Amino acid sequence: MSDPRASAAPQPDGSHPRMTEAAALPGRPRGGVIGGPATDRAVNVLAPNPSAMTLDGTNTWIVAEPDSGLAVVIDPGPLDETHLARVVETAAQAGKRVALTLLTHGHPDHAEGAARFAELTGTKVRALDPALRLGDEGLAPGDVITTGGLELRVVPTPGHTADSLCFHLPADRAVLTGDTVLGRGTTVVAHPDGRLGDYLDSLRRLRSLTVDDGVRTVLPGHGPVLDDAQGAVEFYLAHRASRLAQVETAVEDGYTTPSEVVAHVYADVDRSLWPAAELSVRAQLDYLEEHGLIW
Repeated sequence: MSDPRASAAPQPDGSHPRMTEAAALPGRPRGGVIGGPATDRAVNVLAPNPSAMTLDGTNTWIVAEPDSGLAVVIDPGPLDETHLARVVETAAQAGKRVALTLLTHGHPDHAEGAARFAELTGTKVRALDPALRLGDEGLAPGDVITTGGLELRVVPTPGHTADSLCFHLPADRAVLTGDTVLGRGTTVVAHPDGRLGDYLDSLRRLRSLTVDDGVRTVLPGHGPVLDDAQGAVEFYLAHRASRLAQVETAVEDGYTTPSEVVAHVYADVDRSLWPAAELSVRAQLDYLEEHGLIW
């Protein structure tokens, strides 16, 4: 789920009309294509659910070792029979059988189709949230998925939601980020389930992967692949600091309720997107209050 101020469709020159304050920040990520092969082990099947909040649609990822007949699918996406069948067919055309389904988090655009996909493939569904699981095994920080010789490391990244996870794919120096880092724009901190302090910690954790583990590529839940993972995470951290400063200034100027802050900070955004913007603003107000910056 994208931040409505930072996810507007690109202009013909590639610019984003609602990223003016973010464009000057360090590390603006560089995006690649959407759909199809992204790395040696990851292929994207784009779901047909584009919107202001899902960008081009949900990226369903098929991940497998090149010489293995087994594949893992991450985020089957919405309950769309055509899309789910296309994911199975894409894997089969590559000589792969889907052997496991994983979820980055429980938002419907990522997880609604998981139960039906499990029926189609005969797989278990593993997730952090027990309510989303099909089978006895869940996911926990530090878990390593080894299906078909694959190595996927589970990275805890709460903040967008409490149950958000990323998956580190060491062999491709890549990380699958769900909604924690998007291929375009920035993500919503979905208050009250999402918390800004957790989200900032998660971004720092991802930055450590880029510095200490050599992660170079972001395979996001929405938008194009990013080929500068460290730049993307640095951009997100700087953007969050900038946005937090805007909200703090708005409160100092007398805009005290979430709706007032949204109307001031997001004045140039279509009003239909203000409810989503208010989620992030509420999370930021909570953060500022917790840290004694407003009262």
